[in-house]
Amino acid sequence: MCGFLTFVVIYGVWKTRKTKDLNDYILTSKTTPWYIVAISIMATQASAITFLSTPGQAYVDGMRFIQFYIGLPIAMVILSITAVPLYHKLNVYTAYEYLEHRFDLKNRILGSVLFLIQRGLAAGFTIFAPSLIISLILNWDINITIVLVGVLVIIYTTVGGTIAVNKTHIQQMAIIFIGMIAAFITIIYMLPENVSFFNAAVIAGKMGKLNTIDFSFNFDDRYTFWSGLIGGTFLMLSYFGTDQSQVQRYLGGSSITQSRLGLLVNGIVKIPMQVFILFTGVMVFVFYQFITPPLFFNPAGIKLVENSIFANEYHSMNEKYKELSSQKSQELNLMLDAINKNDAEQEKLSLAKVENAQSSMSNLRSEYQDLMKKENQKADTNDTNYIFLSFVTNYLPIGLIGLVLAAIFSASMSSTSAELNALASTTVIDIYKRVFKRDATDHHYVFVSKISTVLWGVYAIGFALFANKLGSLIEAVNILGSIFYGTILGIFLVAFYFKKVKGTPTFIAAIVAEITVLCCFFFTGIPFLWFNVIGCVLVVVTAILINQTKVERLFR
Repeated sequence: MCGFLTFVVIYGVWKTRKTKDLNDYILTSKTTPWYIVAISIMATQASAITFLSTPGQAYVDGMRFIQFYIGLPIAMVILSITAVPLYHKLNVYTAYEYLEHRFDLKNRILGSVLFLIQRGLAAGFTIFAPSLIISLILNWDINITIVLVGVLVIIYTTVGGTIAVNKTHIQQMAIIFIGMIAAFITIIYMLPENVSFFNAAVIAGKMGKLNTIDFSFNFDDRYTFWSGLIGGTFLMLSYFGTDQSQVQRYLGGSSITQSRLGLLVNGIVKIPMQVFILFTGVMVFVFYQFITPPLFFNPAGIKLVENSIFANEYHSMNEKYKELSSQKSQELNLMLDAINKNDAEQEKLSLAKVENAQSSMSNLRSEYQDLMKKENQKADTNDTNYIFLSFVTNYLPIGLIGLVLAAIFSASMSSTSAELNALASTTVIDIYKRVFKRDATDHHYVFVSKISTVLWGVYAIGFALFANKLGSLIEAVNILGSIFYGTILGIFLVAFYFKKVKGTPTFIAAIVAEITVLCCFFFTGIPFLWFNVIGCVLVVVTAILINQTKVERLFR
């Protein structure tokens, strides 16, 4: 693990140490082939949060999170037809340059600022995730590890820019796929001898973990087919079409065709990859049906109570938990025997006992979380992010542990480096070069880009220090994006398709939409995927209405 981390940093610095030209630093001189574009897009999106938190999400909530990605292929096709040729034709460095071409400077600045706020915070999440791993394995303070991981990524991203990001993405994605496939095979191998892969899938289905698609029109449910199809499409359009961390990946494509192929391959490969990662989490759940899982997966949470006046209550609770786990395992074996013998009555009886035991174990976990709160009101009672990590460190063989952890680190470093690179590019091109210093040399802009990379890295590290309180990282990072993405997408849709709408109405509409989305987030229970639809539709409709009524004259 340490060897791979060292290799990535040294390799990224060495291969890109001579990058001096601004076009090279940001767009790799537009020489990137489609497969590098596709790998870089996937590596940017697939952060450590994907490989650390997603299996835990499946363990807790089943496979239904996959509905989040239903709109991805649709978005890739739309962007390939519309955004890619437009960006290439204008020969822009960032997506937000187009907004000034179409509208005015204030819309360009607004789009840039919205991106910088949310992507800077998101970079904090991607730094926090691997820091969680090091702190758990080496028993280091989480704050120290956050700073360490952040500095490692800052070093090679600052030196080489986009070229360094692309060069290291290839090696990182290779390690990611090898590590996760090896982990999955090992999980299946470690199941009891009488539990085949088919049996494991049956158990997962019976216990509600293969709940992949939900066609119900339940607006309160965070993940349904319709929220994924509609809200997910809007989110993916905004993420891949207006977020500079993704746009910069295909802006460097050697041609329109190469950029399109990169996007389309991502749309084809991403969903099967997420299904595999979620299913890995489901198999971890099945594994823990025959091996007693921890009462709480975060070791720090166990130590908190174990070293308190509630220690005796914890030990008593843990004994009951182990007993229930043993009873559940026995009933699962009886259920499998009944299935093999086509004994429907025994199968139903055993399943009911399994569900009762599972419910009792869940209640004990809740009681334990209450104990944590009694000991420390600020204690983090969400252990979703530690589930897969706990399994890896406790049950995988030596060597494979390092491989899987290297895969998770690879995901983190690939995503964070792309985010910092995009943040720096947007800061320099859309704000510094446009507003403060328009006619400097390439050498000066590259230098400022490097300084910006460092500053954004420090900003992300600062936010990462507070990320431990935000629950499931995979949900938190997408909630954060959904607060801003709808508004940004709305601005771009008006720019693309409503040629008569001017800049001032669009700017006003975007401010109104963003305030509305923030109110929905803070004061309603609307599922976050719908924020993307609300923000986008509000921008488009409000901009058209203001443009028609000439209200913008009041703001001049």
